[in-house]
Amino acid sequence: MVEEPTPGTEPDRPPHEYGYVAPGLGADDLDRIQAGLRQVAQAHGRMRQLLDAVLAISSALDLDVVLHTIVDAARRLVQARYAALGVLDQSGEFTELITAGFGADQFREAGGELPHGTGLLGELVRDPRPLRVDDLSAHPRAAGFPEGHPVMTTLLGVPIQVRETVYGNLYLADKSDGPFTDADQEIVTALAGAAGIAIENARLYQRLRLATEEFQRRLLPDLPDLEGLELQARYQPSTEAPKIGGDWYDLIHLPDKVPCVMVGDVMGHGPESAIVMSQISNMLRVIAFDEQEPPSRILHRLDDVLHHLHGGPMATVVVARLEPCPDGGRLLRWASAGHLPPLLATPDHQARYLQAETGPPLGVDPALPRPDHEATLPVGASVLLHTDGLVEDRAHPLDEGMQQAADAAALNATAPLSQLCDALVARRRDTFHDDVALLAVRLTK
Repeated sequence: MVEEPTPGTEPDRPPHEYGYVAPGLGADDLDRIQAGLRQVAQAHGRMRQLLDAVLAISSALDLDVVLHTIVDAARRLVQARYAALGVLDQSGEFTELITAGFGADQFREAGGELPHGTGLLGELVRDPRPLRVDDLSAHPRAAGFPEGHPVMTTLLGVPIQVRETVYGNLYLADKSDGPFTDADQEIVTALAGAAGIAIENARLYQRLRLATEEFQRRLLPDLPDLEGLELQARYQPSTEAPKIGGDWYDLIHLPDKVPCVMVGDVMGHGPESAIVMSQISNMLRVIAFDEQEPPSRILHRLDDVLHHLHGGPMATVVVARLEPCPDGGRLLRWASAGHLPPLLATPDHQARYLQAETGPPLGVDPALPRPDHEATLPVGASVLLHTDGLVEDRAHPLDEGMQQAADAAALNATAPLSQLCDALVARRRDTFHDDVALLAVRLTK
């Protein structure tokens, strides 16, 4: 005989473990309760999966990444073998089909023929409400699949709306454990609602980024035509967020007929950095035009003026003169305020940074010295000034990034200057943690 526990002891043990059940509850009742608890736990788990999926979709800002994340999340959420997101234009025509899961590789290899909207997938276009089919082979409009398309049995389709407009349709096929259920439809519909918001956010981000980039580019000067020199410049904003930065480049022709090139980077981001950048670049133009040489004197005066007028904002700058040599080529004379050294690429496919002692950044102490340096450049050589965003990588040391840039410059040393600049920017594979300003000069005679 099993003794009953003293009241108030072991309260967490269920009654049936003591050898009895509460009055009126039989074994069938306990089975129903346990089944209900399992159902609640399962629903809780799916809700957690839904929240994780919404978080994953919302954390992306690039539209292409958002769309692919939506497809992958929906497929995992209902354990479907195949998922697709059909993007629609204003007339309801398919403009893109993003696929995931079984059959996705075959779709891409086949050239990705888009649906024509005349078959079953067009049903959701014509009537944007959730669509569920338990047997595709028996549906009268289940036709028009391209050759080689994987055979499918069940289908769940849900529209994705952005405000009042249907952006596209989410299609899921062949759930792993049978036909799609009401619960599947509800959870995918909820995901589609979050997807619409994420898509709208990605579109806004894209527009903001383009506007920011355009604003930044308007702050940068057009390059002049100079005899004996070829000029190229690049500006690449950060890919992490639509930030207004403080990177800039400039070139002026001094009264002594010597070109003066300048690249700088104001520390920080935001409108304040852009304003300071504009102030510094304008002051530098005036001071360089007045002082002309040496570059260290130009930087000293700039730092002194900024200190007295603006409290000494922090920035790095490199200023370089390209003085003609009697026997051809140019003499590069430069000074740096905490900036990266010039990168030199010669026609013999050699490239190196002109490492030399650098002075402190602007805003530290105007009285600290900044030495001048010189290097002779042969005809055909290219000198490149850039901000640190071109070579910075959080996963690797700065020296490694500089060496990779030098290798790319050496490989493209005799290529058109535009190609050389593109190669330097492209080596980052479209990932920039910071803005990049690049100014390149090639000696043509």
